[in-house]
Amino acid sequence: MTGNALFFPAATLYALFVLPASVIGMLGFAPVPPGIGSAAGHAHEMLFGFALAAVAGNQLGPVAPSRLAAFFALWALARAGFLLAPASLVAAAANVVFAVLLAAKIVPRLLHAAVKPRNKALPAVLLAICVSEIAFTLAAQAGAAGLAFRILLFAVVLFALLMIFMGGRLIAPAVAGQFYRQGGNLDARVQPRIEAALIAVMALAAATSLAQSRPWLVASGLAAMAAGALAAVRLARWRLWALRGRPDLLCLAAGYGWLALGLLALGAALASGHGLAAALHVITVGSVGTLTLNVMAMTWMLKARRDPSRSRVPVWGTLLLATATLLRVLADFAAGDAPALLLAAALCWGVAFALLAGLLWRARNPAL
Repeated sequence: MTGNALFFPAATLYALFVLPASVIGMLGFAPVPPGIGSAAGHAHEMLFGFALAAVAGNQLGPVAPSRLAAFFALWALARAGFLLAPASLVAAAANVVFAVLLAAKIVPRLLHAAVKPRNKALPAVLLAICVSEIAFTLAAQAGAAGLAFRILLFAVVLFALLMIFMGGRLIAPAVAGQFYRQGGNLDARVQPRIEAALIAVMALAAATSLAQSRPWLVASGLAAMAAGALAAVRLARWRLWALRGRPDLLCLAAGYGWLALGLLALGAALASGHGLAAALHVITVGSVGTLTLNVMAMTWMLKARRDPSRSRVPVWGTLLLATATLLRVLADFAAGDAPALLLAAALCWGVAFALLAGLLWRARNPAL
């Protein structure tokens, strides 16, 4: 049994619930579980609830059904504990143990399989993401709110690095295969030199993002901007405008495009000290949301032996997430209209993942 059998549907349904509910609660329109009634709780559950579940589904691989059920039960306990009592020892223990066990399961296997040094970036960043969850939990338990915020920023940069690595390894061969079917050729595939440079500058951006001093944050911002520019160059060299009949690949590329734009915005925000929330949401909503939605849709359609290019769900989902990203950014610059824009962004996000939930259900139940 593969990890995506449980974790992809769970991540989809959790995304459908947690972001809209969190926005509604923070705006004061309705009571919500205490874990998502604050900005820190909102960020934690988006990163370590939703995104980490998608990572687990993508990276766990074949797992014995009993072990997979245990992993899933622990994740579910961590989510319930954090939602209902985020400061409780039950929530803290469940989140820490899930992160430890997930790292212990996937990191050694990936390290053993990595031959080239830059391929070791994947297990390294996955380990760092799991460690950041543990560090956030310990900081929150200690009441160190400032440190907890810096760890969340660090985690966003780590997830961006993960999207850079995984996005490139997924998009490049798929695009090359389509060019081959069209009678052409794609010379720029993984682009190892650019990928190595991306890993280096993103590692620098992540490490310096933990600092409190202004010079280090400026250095982090410059590194993030360099990564955004490199990611844009890498994306342009894939020549996606020449593809025919592959909207699924264009949707994946849209997620990578949001990543490049988000890193440029994050770098500018860190260097200037302004616009950080908007930049972070370009990465989380625009890139992480778009890439995870499309990867989950593509994976399950291929498992069901369906052609991903024939489904319009990823297209509509990608457009809805693009709208959600733009609305969320506008909300930071339109104070009077911010609540309406935030609600509209949350609605677009929710509808996108509701469409994905329907696609996953139909892929699992083709007779319906």
